[in-house]
Amino acid sequence: MNLPERDGDGYLTDMSAWTEEIGRAMAAADGYELDDAKWAQILKAREYYEEFSSVPPIRKFAKYLGEDQGVVFKLWMTGPMKPITKYGGLPKPTGCV
Repeated sequence: MNLPERDGDGYLTDMSAWTEEIGRAMAAADGYELDDAKWAQILKAREYYEEFSSVPPIRKFAKYLGEDQGVVFKLWMTGPMKPITKYGGLPKPTGCV
């Protein structure tokens, strides 16, 4: 699959190019495994973005998920908002992630 253009950090340069298939292909190209739990959080982040027109900070996102922040961090083994926004075709998070 040909991936749409991405910036130096691996984010789509055109958000409207995102599809679930492209999100999964981007993760695969980066050697990043997305299981169902991670994918569910990516879709929730897209929902949040559509509702509020912004990428949530992790604290707000964990609350939006109804999940403890520690659980979200454990699932991603890293700052969760970066891979969530990258593979969800969302803008780069700002501030501390």
